[in-house]
Amino acid sequence: MNDFGPGSHGTSAPEMPPMFRPPMPSTQVSTQVSSQAPTEAPTQPSTHASRPPTDLAARVVEAAPAETVPLPRRHEPPAETVLGPTGRPWPDLPEPRPIGIHGNARVIAMCNQKGGVGKTTTTINLGASLAEYGRKVLLVDFDPQGSLSVGLGMNPHDMTMSVYNLLMQRDVAVEDVIVPTDVPGMDLLPSNIDLSAAEVQLVHEVAREQTLARVLQGAINSYDFILIDCQPSLGLLTVNALTAADGVIVPLECEYFALRGVALLKTTIDKVKERLNPRLNIDGVLGTMYDGRTLHGREVMQRLVDAWGDAVFHTVIRRTVKFSDSTVAGEPITSYASDSAGAESYRTLAKEVLTRCLDG
Repeated sequence: MNDFGPGSHGTSAPEMPPMFRPPMPSTQVSTQVSSQAPTEAPTQPSTHASRPPTDLAARVVEAAPAETVPLPRRHEPPAETVLGPTGRPWPDLPEPRPIGIHGNARVIAMCNQKGGVGKTTTTINLGASLAEYGRKVLLVDFDPQGSLSVGLGMNPHDMTMSVYNLLMQRDVAVEDVIVPTDVPGMDLLPSNIDLSAAEVQLVHEVAREQTLARVLQGAINSYDFILIDCQPSLGLLTVNALTAADGVIVPLECEYFALRGVALLKTTIDKVKERLNPRLNIDGVLGTMYDGRTLHGREVMQRLVDAWGDAVFHTVIRRTVKFSDSTVAGEPITSYASDSAGAESYRTLAKEVLTRCLDG
């Protein structure tokens, strides 16, 4: 007999202690239970259960579409300044005001010793544009080639009188040589190859540089503008034109070779102003045959503005075949292709000339 009661006899095996299972930790229990449970795919633990309620509300707010909150209005910057083709702010050019009394003409010489830069084209079309604005204009063909006369439909071989007769014959008055054009308000002093002889004959004349100024005196009180188309040189005829002029417009092709000769022209103008014509001024430098699509054209224009500053007109004349077509037709581009860009450019130039020279 032992402490656990009577045991079974006939065996030598020790007696087993009573079955006692100590309590297991909860983690172990769950492990065992899960090991006994059927095999299932593992599931992600829920994160919502571990977050506080406030976090769950925040996530709901984040998921909702946000309302558009209007931003405070900012002061809008001023409108950008419109730059012209010269790279400077484009000016506000007023419409030319009508005038009732004509006279006291301003004489302007179109001068550049380089040929093919647009002197004749500018003389014709600027004159026609000024006439459209009610100004009376006289064009003077002072080039022996007679391009201005041909450009207005005249035959140089059919002329009975030309500017040569006006210069060399004392009994010829300016009214005897002036011929009307097809443009209302614009007249012409024609020229032909005979003018080339005048440069030789004037060498022996007294005050030969003032000859043109003397013969134009009879037309000053009948016109508002007198435009002189000079020959492509700095000879005696060009000096005559500069001596007779109040101002100079320098047409300049937007090419490198044309840019090089401007300094020599400026020296000639300064000498004429100092010695012969103190009232002479440069009214402006006009960029012609401009093509803003090319880097070379833009660089030449920039160098022109750097060298001449505000003397450069804001208006530029771009390349267009309409100028050649109008020359063949013998009329200005303002009537041949009135709505073309070239015609509008010369009308704008006329406004700028009026603003600079008279109305301004």
